[in-house]
Amino acid sequence: MAKGLNKVMLIGRLGKDPEIRYMQNGTAVANFTMATNRNVKKGDAWEEETDWHRIVAWDKLAEIASKYMKKGQMVYIEGQLRTRDWEDKEGNKRQTTEVFAKDIQLLTPKSQSEYSSDEQYSPSSAPDDDDVPF
Repeated sequence: MAKGLNKVMLIGRLGKDPEIRYMQNGTAVANFTMATNRNVKKGDAWEEETDWHRIVAWDKLAEIASKYMKKGQMVYIEGQLRTRDWEDKEGNKRQTTEVFAKDIQLLTPKSQSEYSSDEQYSPSSAPDDDDVPF
C-alpha cells in the first residue's frame, strides 16, 4: 500500500516573536505565525494577497526559534501539516491547522534583522553563522 506525503515548505516573514512554553514533562514548544504572499489576478490587474500560517516547533528547535527569531524576519520553514480539534470554553468544537516545523532557516541577513532593545545587540555579541544551529 502506498504511503501519503505530507510536506510543507514556506518562505515568508514572521508575524510575531515565537512564544515558548514548556509542557509538564519539560518539552519545549514554540508557537508563532508567518506570512506568505502570492499574486492573484483580479480583472486585468495582479494583486498581492497574504496568507497567514500557524507554526509549531518542538524541543531544541523551539528553544532555538525563541532565541534567534524575531518579528519581521524572513525565514524558511519546512515541516508537516497537522490538524487538531478541541472544545473552547463555551463547549464549541473548534479546529485548526498548523505547520509542525522540522527545519527552520533564517533568511534575513544579520545586518537587516531587528533585535529587541533588551538584547543589547552589537556585531561583536552576535553569534557567528557557524554558531546559529539552523
